[in-house]
Amino acid sequence: RDLEWHRAKVARLFLDFDLLLTPTLATTAFPIGQRPKVVEGKEVHPFWGFTPFTFPFNMSGNTAASVPCGFSRKGLPIGLQIVGRKGAEAEVLAASAAFERARPWLGYRPPIH
Repeated sequence: RDLEWHRAKVARLFLDFDLLLTPTLATTAFPIGQRPKVVEGKEVHPFWGFTPFTFPFNMSGNTAASVPCGFSRKGLPIGLQIVGRKGAEAEVLAASAAFERARPWLGYRPPIH
């Protein structure tokens, strides 16, 4: 019942907007197996705390993509999440491709430690 309420609320967003752009994660990459417990000085849940922008759309079933949009000062990748209506794969992929054409990243690789 709560899930259906959430899905309906998110669906209403897309009555006014074609796409929603958010960060993909609340933090940059972290060591494998060491989920952050603090993000930007605030304690967060170790499983959901770094994904506040993605899990709502995973739950609603909306079409979404993550594209690289830049790099942190340490050279770690930062993602842009592009969300559309349910079934709007063509629109989300077109927006993703347009963003990648405007901000090409193919030749850049972050440092490996």
